Amino acid sequence: MSIPSYRRTKIIATLGPATESEKQLTRLIESGVDVIRLNMAHAKHDWTREVIRRIRAVSKKVGREVAVMMDIKGPEIRTGDVAAPMELRPGEIFDFTVKPGGDRTNAEEIRSVDVNYRDLVNDIKVGDIVLVDNGLIRLEVRAKNDAHIRCCVLTAGTLSSRRHINLPGVRVNLPSFTEKDRADTLVGIEEGIDFVALSFVREAGDISQLRGFLREQKSSARIVAKIEDQEAISNLDDIIRATDVLMVARGDLGIEVPLQDLPIIQHRAVRTCLSVGRPVIVATHMLESMITQPVPTRAEITDVANAVYEQADCVMLSGETTVGKYPFECIRVMDSIARRVEEELAADFPEPAVFIEPRMKFMRAAVVMANEFPGARIVIFTRRGLAAAGLAAHRPARAPILALTDNVTALRQLRIVRSVEPYYIGVFGDPEKTLSRAIAMLRDAGRVQSGDKLVIISDVLTDSGDRVDSIQMRTVG
Repeated sequence: MSIPSYRRTKIIATLGPATESEKQLTRLIESGVDVIRLNMAHAKHDWTREVIRRIRAVSKKVGREVAVMMDIKGPEIRTGDVAAPMELRPGEIFDFTVKPGGDRTNAEEIRSVDVNYRDLVNDIKVGDIVLVDNGLIRLEVRAKNDAHIRCCVLTAGTLSSRRHINLPGVRVNLPSFTEKDRADTLVGIEEGIDFVALSFVREAGDISQLRGFLREQKSSARIVAKIEDQEAISNLDDIIRATDVLMVARGDLGIEVPLQDLPIIQHRAVRTCLSVGRPVIVATHMLESMITQPVPTRAEITDVANAVYEQADCVMLSGETTVGKYPFECIRVMDSIARRVEEELAADFPEPAVFIEPRMKFMRAAVVMANEFPGARIVIFTRRGLAAAGLAAHRPARAPILALTDNVTALRQLRIVRSVEPYYIGVFGDPEKTLSRAIAMLRDAGRVQSGDKLVIISDVLTDSGDRVDSIQMRTVG
């Protein structure tokens, strides 16, 4: 297999009918996809088990371990079934029914649809805006009682069955981690998933609840917090510090907040993640037109490029690789945009972020040293992947981070971190012998050659049991 040359920005691809076969999975992994996402909003447990095992088998065959992210559905409000699509007209009065069979005045004159959340009437107030079907239909609440919410249609549209409802600015008292999420996550844990993406995170406590569940199940999966509504933006700093990874999920977020605020929120989220050393994913509608077209729009090209310029760790494909006609063209386009922008970033030579914590300052010293030597590589030994992720937070301008680990789980989880190329080296053992073995492995992989400068980060235990961090500079013989 020919592994693509170095790309700093990682690519997440969502699995679906267009990519789930063994043949297509092989193409995905060989094309340089780093993380494979499973969207549990549409997945059955039997399918989930089958495809995770297929991903692991194909990864082994290809010789490139990728991470598996389970994206759990989270709390969701939807309309019920309708006998036939309804055309809603501006100015029309329309009801959302929260108690089927409840008394309503003029019921025969007012059309309605059920909703799946019975306490919605308690959360919403007169004057609130209700958005249906990804914001295509807009209504305003005019009145309510214990049986229904009466609205006026502001924006016309066609209402069909089971459409998603968004409530901008409304605090909904649904649990962040539902019973369905619990059942789905248990399947993922049994199959050894690497990441759990928690939908509609509103506060740091939502993450703590999931983390407690993972600990109870003795799972080492990392948490990806998806920010998707206004409340999450209000609590953004706390959420970033509580989570392992942040996802800017621009689908629902773009409905919940004013459109003009969306790029500002994305920029703020990425900068905050960089300032505290959290990996960050930019997701949704990145190459949406390529679901049906072989080339992206110019705006989409710029959107992907902006995420790379902001130095996000990952960019993500959703419908493009689940049901799209051109999944591999999407990966190729995303890959080529990322590489080109990264060339420009290397030329601009941005300064590393400044951190207060002592060990992060130590990491910064290694990055500054590597930046001084064109063509240098940073080599780091890590067991859980945390040291390599901390190093990557400094965003080295030119040097790739070659992370050597004795832990396959850590290797997979490092697939989500910008600039890191993880390698499995087996048991570490004697430091000097381990380093020699690592250099030989990297030489065989074509990642280092004679004359290359290596900035090597490791720690050793003294006879008294103290850990001593060290930075070495070596030239490959």
